[in-house]
Amino acid sequence: MTYESREAIIGSMSNKLDMILNTYELEEIGIFEEQGEGNEYYIGYTLRKDDEMYMIHTPYEKNGEGLLQPKKQEWTIELNDSEIHGISSFEEAMKKLESGFEH
Repeated sequence: MTYESREAIIGSMSNKLDMILNTYELEEIGIFEEQGEGNEYYIGYTLRKDDEMYMIHTPYEKNGEGLLQPKKQEWTIELNDSEIHGISSFEEAMKKLESGFEH
């Protein structure tokens, strides 16, 4: 895995917003990012489906130069105070939402 700038990662994700919005019949979608503890950083999507707002994100490791690399191939879905961890891909996370998120 190689380190990339935050801007490059967000730019790549932004290019997919319309496709994701239409493919999964979402009400809205945006980019989610959050600085975690230490060198942890999270990037993903905030989306609204069936009047619920979800955050779907994956962890990154931030180096001393501020560049990011995926920490592991794992996605998390958050809704209110509920979370599902250990999802293998964004597509798998969306399948879980379509089949009903337990919260």
